Amino acid sequence: MEYVELGWSDLKVSRIGLGTWQFSEAWGLTEYEKAKQVISKAVEVGINFFDTAMVYGRGMSETFLGRAFKELGVKREDVVIATKIPGEFLQPDDVFKAVDRSLKRLGVSYIDLLQIHHPPTHHNFPTSKYARALERLVVQGVVRYLGVSNYPIALVEDLRTSMSITDIVSMQYRFNLVERWAEEELIPYAEANDLAFIPWSPLAKGALSGKYTLENIGELKDLRANDPVFNEENFKKILPLVNLLREIASKYGKTPSQVVLNWLVNYSPAIIPIPGAKTPEQVEENAGSVGWRLSYEDWRAIDELSRSIRITYVVW
Repeated sequence: MEYVELGWSDLKVSRIGLGTWQFSEAWGLTEYEKAKQVISKAVEVGINFFDTAMVYGRGMSETFLGRAFKELGVKREDVVIATKIPGEFLQPDDVFKAVDRSLKRLGVSYIDLLQIHHPPTHHNFPTSKYARALERLVVQGVVRYLGVSNYPIALVEDLRTSMSITDIVSMQYRFNLVERWAEEELIPYAEANDLAFIPWSPLAKGALSGKYTLENIGELKDLRANDPVFNEENFKKILPLVNLLREIASKYGKTPSQVVLNWLVNYSPAIIPIPGAKTPEQVEENAGSVGWRLSYEDWRAIDELSRSIRITYVVW
């Protein structure tokens, strides 16, 4: 496994992390023992960066993660735990209450990276107020670093100027080969400010894995059943890219998923993908996406075809 610094911080994280949204009803992995096998394999292959959120399974993901680390005998200092606080929890007093509960679920005394999951646009909490509360958590040592997720640049700037003793270290957004809008403003901003850029849905929820066809996408039962990427109109546009990924993967003795993740980490040194995994085999596959490199010609071929794809979100 390769390791890089998380933005300007002193945290060394695996080049590929493990996203844990799947430990929830949304994705269907709600059996703890199966989740533990996934986490165990991640530790075994050298993944030390684990991304969760308070809302994943309403605490289920955090609970599974903390319990597994304890039962597996994982030392706290050997893993980097990132969780996310939702916008509706950003009322200043609630910030402390939410983090207290998160710490308890995770079974730890501090969180390495606390990210704001999304702005509190439905509640109108003043940025300066919750920024102050978040900074108190850093002062108290229960949070080491702060980050944002799903924030437009204007609100990122507003948040950063509201802070007085620290700064964000990371930005997390949707980014994959068929959903590339983040590269217009967000990734350049992260690069210019020495911030880590953490793509969620780096495999387009599995649409780029090569496992799905027009014949079997209708069999999906989890949240992907209604995801626009798996809509027939969009999936038809994606198939030529999936075929190219299969072709290139065969040249390297890799899988389409490994090629996708390798393409991403070689897009920018700031990028640290966090693909999810429902099985130990998927974890091992994801970990195998680094330690090698696509040729420039193959990287460009993927880039060119990918840029020609325009999916629509108006599917009903």
